Amino acid sequence: MKLFIYHTPELTPADKMPACAIAVDVLRATTTMATALNNGAEAVQVFSDLDKLMASSEKWPADKRIRAGERGGSKVDGFDMGNSPFDCTPEKVTGKRIFISTTNGTRALERVQAAATVLTAALINRKSVVQFLLNKQPETIWIVGSGWEGGYSLEDTVCAGAIAQSLLAESGIPASDFAGNDEVFAAIALYLHWQDRLHELLERASHGQRLLGLGVIEDLKYCAQTDTLDVLPVQREPGVLVKSDFKIPPANFWDISSEKTAN
Repeated sequence: MKLFIYHTPELTPADKMPACAIAVDVLRATTTMATALNNGAEAVQVFSDLDKLMASSEKWPADKRIRAGERGGSKVDGFDMGNSPFDCTPEKVTGKRIFISTTNGTRALERVQAAATVLTAALINRKSVVQFLLNKQPETIWIVGSGWEGGYSLEDTVCAGAIAQSLLAESGIPASDFAGNDEVFAAIALYLHWQDRLHELLERASHGQRLLGLGVIEDLKYCAQTDTLDVLPVQREPGVLVKSDFKIPPANFWDISSEKTAN
């Protein structure tokens, strides 16, 4: 396995695709997607364009769809929900397809949707992503942060670092062979420095500050949790994510929470 980390979709190579691509938008799209699928949603279908979302969702039975729209951290007028994981209760999402468009996360997914395997990751489902990668051993892996309107974001990079640290520690691959670019080492360093204070980091991040200004306090606490959901969102067809039935045999499980340093 060779890992590459890109802070935003715009920084990914234009002429290639990896064996496995992982989109990350900790605040809050990929956290919300993982929560929705864990709580029984049939699928999550992503759009960067609101008009395309509306047109596609119109073809779905009204009682089997949820339109989720967020721009600038706030819910889009006329949509059923915004981009909060707390909206995704089992009572609300079970058996329904969520049609979602967010400021940043859906753009990252669209950029990598042509990869052979596409996953989404957040801090809350980090362990499931790592287990999948260790089992499948894809030759090349991209972790693509969503950032904020084309710029770097702390929360996506610390999540990429959390995944990278776990993979490096558990795979036994020499760091020089494992890291495809310098961003891998930088992301791991960020994670190791903040791993016990992730909520504080998310509050310091620019988008965290933006959400706090909107009164979104509990979302930040939820998004800062690590390894709380055993769910793996995987792309079934372009733009459509479902809950993977992938399971690791019990003998292959490990305690990621005990990691402190990379190999």
